[in-house]
Amino acid sequence: MEEPGTSRRKFIFRSLTGGLTAALTSAVALVRPATADTETEAAQGAFLAKTKNIPLRGGKIIKVKSARYVVTQPSKGVFRCFTAKCTHQGCTVASVSGRTINCPCHGSKFAITDGHVVQGPATKSLPKKRITVKKGSIRLA
Repeated sequence: MEEPGTSRRKFIFRSLTGGLTAALTSAVALVRPATADTETEAAQGAFLAKTKNIPLRGGKIIKVKSARYVVTQPSKGVFRCFTAKCTHQGCTVASVSGRTINCPCHGSKFAITDGHVVQGPATKSLPKKRITVKKGSIRLA
């Protein structure tokens, strides 16, 4: 037979430890969200391209996980990276030619040097992405 109050102590103890477990599980979920924006955590540091595959005074559109990027080489050995989402209405840019990044939806064009608008209707530059270039490889920073 249990001492008086033992069952009550066990009940309180189990309730507290169960609540603590739930609180810790919630805290972990808050620290590490299940989904990220267009650029996933896994994409950070991801390989984008070999430097030799990015044309001089041009660029390429590259898909990494669920995100798309534009990597350009405006001058020899200088590489830039931008998101491939047009700032006008969110279309994915389709090509890089004539020193511009081109959106097929409404004709916006962006400079390969810094992503600024060369031709509207877009009014905002393409967002820049940080990259590292090492041993002929271009990666997200």
